[in-house]
Amino acid sequence: MNISRSRELFQKALLLLPGGVDSPVRAFRAVGGQPLFIERAEGAYLYDVDGNRLIDYVLSWGPLILGHAHPAVIEALVEAIHNGTSYGAPSPLEIDLAERIQRFMPGLEMIRFVNSGTEATMSAIRLARAYTRRNKIIKFEGCYHGHADLLLVQAGSGVATLGLPDSPGVPADTVRDTLVAPYNDLDAVESLFGRFPEKIAAVIVEPVAGNMGVVTPQAGFLSGLRAITQNFGALLIFDEVMTGFRVHPGGAQALYQVAPDLTTLGKVIGGGLPVGAYGGKKEIMQLVAPAGPVYQAGTLAGNPLAMTAGIATLEILANETVWSRIVEAAIALEKAVNEAARQAGVTVQQTRAGTMFSTFFTETPVINWQTVKTSNLTRFKHFFKAMLENGIYLAPSQFEAGFVSLAHTPEIIGKTAEAAHKAFMQIPE
Repeated sequence: MNISRSRELFQKALLLLPGGVDSPVRAFRAVGGQPLFIERAEGAYLYDVDGNRLIDYVLSWGPLILGHAHPAVIEALVEAIHNGTSYGAPSPLEIDLAERIQRFMPGLEMIRFVNSGTEATMSAIRLARAYTRRNKIIKFEGCYHGHADLLLVQAGSGVATLGLPDSPGVPADTVRDTLVAPYNDLDAVESLFGRFPEKIAAVIVEPVAGNMGVVTPQAGFLSGLRAITQNFGALLIFDEVMTGFRVHPGGAQALYQVAPDLTTLGKVIGGGLPVGAYGGKKEIMQLVAPAGPVYQAGTLAGNPLAMTAGIATLEILANETVWSRIVEAAIALEKAVNEAARQAGVTVQQTRAGTMFSTFFTETPVINWQTVKTSNLTRFKHFFKAMLENGIYLAPSQFEAGFVSLAHTPEIIGKTAEAAHKAFMQIPE
């Protein structure tokens, strides 16, 4: 594969951007080599500056559930941009998108739009602390909730990919009230509540972990968290920035029938544009300014372009046939990768939740961060490079999720299966 133009651009980027990128995992550090620079994208394909066409399973890290440049989303955006890019004032679009989200997730009785998942989780935790008048929170090893200081503790994802410790620049006092438990371990959660029975404001969890690769909750884990938090008067926050509309049209809370107090969203609700949201029970959300004293603001929050792209995306997703097609593609991909690995004699743990998936190179079933870390990173590196050479663009990290879109047709899944067979056969013993 010729990537001479990407190489040239990366050398320039290294002089201007830290590490040559604007988000760490993009740098390809975990897989060797260097990032490809993308010129355009359409449907299930990326086209880089050297003219290579790649089947994309990153999909801008999840939001493009309809595929790149879906005609309905582009048409809506073209019309909207002529009306202005930002108002700094309310618009009917915010009400429209909020109502659409509520149809999928009725538990979000009130919603506040923000500009990113990090803003959403940071704000939800501030709100939970204000509502409960407590300071401590519980998060889980390997779960990433954005780069706010208090949440950069055993955060998985890009931090794990780069082999970094908890980030320098985060004062110890900032994370003093952040408690950490292993994912899928209710005993550890109960133990923490036993130690701090009236000090824990909330438990925040990715209901399906996606930032250590896709790790699904074991039976009873989420319902157990619901019971424990209710028993101790704490709030349960579902970080559905990744899982919202990805594991089920109603999010993980609908898939597993567990109702959190607060939910954070992002990715899909902006149709590929920067957006986030947090919402939940009205009695809690009414503490947010200007209705209440919990301050949070954002100049571009609810901007008309992001709202428009989200409305267009959710309108299409409301068609049950559309969702079924995307899930069928994900199931077909899961089966194809498993079969390709079996034929090559390579042991993997292939995980999937709805339209999210991961391929772990380990013999150990993955249930938490400790089992995820048993993955053979060298094998993943060989697999990633072989897939790229065969025209498949995967996340350049063992610890990131993959995604399927409406644009991933049976033919594209078939081509991916062929590439996976070749890639597994090339992995050294």
